[in-house]
Amino acid sequence: MTDLICAGLTTLDILVRPVDALPDAQQPTLVEEIGLAPAGTASGTAMVAATLGLKAAVISAVGKDVNGDITLSFLEKMGVDCTHIERLDELPTSTSVLTIRSDGERPVFHMLGASILTSLSTQAVEAAKQSRFFHFGGVGFPNLSTAEAIAAIADIRASGTFTSCDIIAPQPETLDVLRPLLRNIDCFMPSEAEVHVLLGETSPEDALKTFVGMGARACIIKRGDKGSIGFYENEIVEVPAKKITPVDTTSCGDSYCAGFIDGLSRGLSFREAMTAATETAAQVAQGAGTLGALKKRDRSNER
Repeated sequence: MTDLICAGLTTLDILVRPVDALPDAQQPTLVEEIGLAPAGTASGTAMVAATLGLKAAVISAVGKDVNGDITLSFLEKMGVDCTHIERLDELPTSTSVLTIRSDGERPVFHMLGASILTSLSTQAVEAAKQSRFFHFGGVGFPNLSTAEAIAAIADIRASGTFTSCDIIAPQPETLDVLRPLLRNIDCFMPSEAEVHVLLGETSPEDALKTFVGMGARACIIKRGDKGSIGFYENEIVEVPAKKITPVDTTSCGDSYCAGFIDGLSRGLSFREAMTAATETAAQVAQGAGTLGALKKRDRSNER
């Protein structure tokens, strides 16, 4: 049985660090590290979850190109099930270039690609119904924002699968997609910056209650170095961030989601799962790329 299926964005990240300023056009600059890593709300979350010992799978799309080959090779090496990742002719693989600064922040150059065409096939939906957890990271994707897609997510949840949701690069009109979607989501996990795009300058507490009022069973807002704040069963839960020196914060949001789901899979309470998520994100932030300095966990003796 699969523990977690993630649907949504798959991108190949090209990481360069440190880059605190762009060099002159004709002046080569030496850097400490250049790397490649699959990332995104689907594949990034699944890679972290697999490293934590979960049996993870991805529903997404890549192009029929070298970047797609590299992305699938990385995922398969990590033990992520790629059965439901389509290879498409229409677009190249989504790819990002991240120029990571010395403080861990990272300006991003992103090329939209095949991932934006991800859809929920009948086979993928049936697989999600057999999974313990389904993480949806495709809000706003054309084929994942239809009434049919939202009905499929409702069917997945009705089967007993725990559903979670994260977003990426929302616009104010993203609320129109979230309103019918959140009624089928057990835990919605946006970042504080994303909340401000959706709701304007509102307090975290009010934002949490707004999203739960829209139908989500629970909500967590990821607040970076301010920690995270959640609302579950009519209670506000706050967990502080760990004190670390960040190397790369690129994957912190996806790793938080994976860590939270991993915590729930181990029977932790809502607060304990938030704490586990914070620890996961902190480990990832202390290295470069999707996995950063995350330590691989063997859970074979827990099964």
